[in-house]
Amino acid sequence: MRIKLILALLVLPVCALAQKNFNIQGRIINDKGEAVEYVQVGIPKLNIGIVSTVDGQFKITVPGDTLEFHHVSYQAARVPVTGDADDLVIVLHELELPPVVLIAGETKEKYLVRPGKNILGNKGSISIVLSTREFKGGELGSVARTKKKFKIKDIEFTVRDNSIPDCVASINIYRIEDKNESFVNVLNKPIYFNVPVSKTPQKLVVHPSETVMLEPGKYFIAFQIVGCNKEALESYLAKPEKDRLINEMKMTTAIYLKSSYLRENALGKMQHIPINIGIAVKGLEYQ
Repeated sequence: MRIKLILALLVLPVCALAQKNFNIQGRIINDKGEAVEYVQVGIPKLNIGIVSTVDGQFKITVPGDTLEFHHVSYQAARVPVTGDADDLVIVLHELELPPVVLIAGETKEKYLVRPGKNILGNKGSISIVLSTREFKGGELGSVARTKKKFKIKDIEFTVRDNSIPDCVASINIYRIEDKNESFVNVLNKPIYFNVPVSKTPQKLVVHPSETVMLEPGKYFIAFQIVGCNKEALESYLAKPEKDRLINEMKMTTAIYLKSSYLRENALGKMQHIPINIGIAVKGLEYQ
């Protein structure tokens, strides 16, 4: 996946590794032998990462180091890489989720964060382009702050157009802690949703399946594409690069001027950027 800006190009650097690389592929399952979908796979300190498929399959090229596997609902797993592997099986163990605590008291409906200012109008856009078989897990979103307890009801944003068939996306919510800006996922379950193919703008409203209660603090609400129609992607990538039409596998949003972060790939480093895709979060603020 490649994220770029039209008229304001955002260049994603490529990490050049001098040491020998190894090809690792396999599948990720849980204690019951069931596939675990959309797992973040990579080496965080080297800014290398991808997202596994819906059936838990993954393929990645990495140097000799420790490969990590992260999913919101499971304990993280780590495996040392010492050579090539073509049938690695990773078993993730479920987390014991804390019980939902309902808070009594008066509440007020409000927006925790709004999109910000739409800049450049229709002349500029943020485009997410699928250009590889492996989903890199890039994330882009909005920063939110709350001084009181806040229960999230809806997460909204507008897609200008989408030509990615069977597109599956996710919303991740991270609490930003301490001066070093550690990003800690606050969800117990992933928020997955489909983005329909459309040539016209469509407003997406995402409802978390779990109760998401934010304590006072700073948060990052991140959007990520994790899957699409395999046959359509394979057909697109089988064409010579010069014959590929960028509009065949692309999602576009407007550019909004507001502080945000960009993660180039799964488990990679978060980078400050001055723009976002216009995410808004609505819910209940506890008085």
